[in-house]
Order: sequence, then C-alpha cells, then structure tokens
Amino acid sequence: MTWHLGDGVVELPDGRRVRGRGLRSAPPAGAEPELGVYLTAAPPPEQAWESRWVAWPDFWLPRSTADAVAVLREAHERAAAARVEIACDGGTGRTGTALALLAVLGGVAPEDAVAFVRSRYRRRAVETPWQARWVRRTGHLLRG
Repeated sequence: MTWHLGDGVVELPDGRRVRGRGLRSAPPAGAEPELGVYLTAAPPPEQAWESRWVAWPDFWLPRSTADAVAVLREAHERAAAARVEIACDGGTGRTGTALALLAVLGGVAPEDAVAFVRSRYRRRAVETPWQARWVRRTGHLLRG
C-alpha cells in the first residue's frame, strides 16, 4: 500500500510516493509507515514498524555515503509497494537531501533534484550548500 498525496508525501517521476516528516511530530493517526528511514546523529527511538537508521549529523552529510545510498536504494525499491517515510529531527535539511537523492533514483537529473524537492515538499528543503553538492555528486555516481 502506498501513500495518498498530502501531509509531506512526494510523488517521484517513476510514480513511487515517499513521505517526509520531522521526528518532532508524530505521524498522522492511521498513517504509519511500513518502513521508516531515520537520519539522525544518534540512533532514533524504537518504532512500531520496520526502520533503518542513517548516522547523519544535523546540517551536515551522512557519516557514510555508502551506508546512506544503500538505505536510500532500499527505501526507493520498497516505495513501489509499501509506505516509506524519510525523517530527521526537523524534517527539512537531511530529509530534503534524502528525498532529493530518491528523486534522482526516480528519474530526476542530479542537478535538478534539489529544485524538484523544494517545489514538491518544502521550499527550504536541502538546507546547506554542501547538502546540495552531495546530492549532485552522489546522484551522478548513482547514474554513472
């Protein structure tokens, strides 16, 4: 089962839908994910659903690009048939950066991915220049 549009849900060009949110707010009642990907500096609290953790300090980049890419590839694949959410503390910088890389996996050119996410998720998504650069570089590696 996939998400309905709204409440932070982004539809990628390949039709997959992924929800972004901040961990400071609970998921909407009845809209729990089947897989959650949590981008935080320290391990997040246990969830009632399947989850993955990517070590990712606030305002920075993932501690391991290889680990982040592996988890985001899995999230993209699973989003074809399951409710997948991506979340960090505030739901903007790290979440937006991860959503931009998912957009690349969904068919968006790496140089257009940040604009894609800002227009469909949050206008301030991908908060730092180095996050935007990471999306472009990593996106080109994925498509390379």
